[in-house]
Amino acid sequence: MEPVALEEIKTLIQMEYHELPALSLTLWQAQRLWNLSDELCERALQSLVSEKFLVMTPSGRFIRRHDRRSRAASSGPVALAG
Repeated sequence: MEPVALEEIKTLIQMEYHELPALSLTLWQAQRLWNLSDELCERALQSLVSEKFLVMTPSGRFIRRHDRRSRAASSGPVALAG
């Protein structure tokens, strides 16, 4: 089996979090879900945290980071006062 590139793993993880925005996984759960080694999974998740795509909670769970633009886009049209 050919080794999978870190960028491919990160893309897979991002796709999953886009499909399931409320996804909240520990490192162990992520390893099991994507069948990754400890080292590769940790590198991918930490890289996505550094890129501000994911956030690690105080309890050690990885969740998708939401900024104002993504929240506004996902909540539908915004009525302007005027």
